[in-house]
Amino acid sequence: MKKFKNFSRKLLKNQSGQGATEYILLLVVVVALVLMFKNQIKETVSGKISELQGMIGEVQ
Repeated sequence: MKKFKNFSRKLLKNQSGQGATEYILLLVVVVALVLMFKNQIKETVSGKISELQGMIGEVQ
């Protein structure tokens, strides 16, 4: 039983891999936001691209 207590204490205090887990969670949040606002992102990007094409046409 004492070995189990020592093992569980060491396991809870061990922070290796914590950074990788945080990056994975952050990536999951970003992907979820992109999926939620996919249509609005597409509309905004399409509008900006057409605006840039119009500006390029004016320069030529």
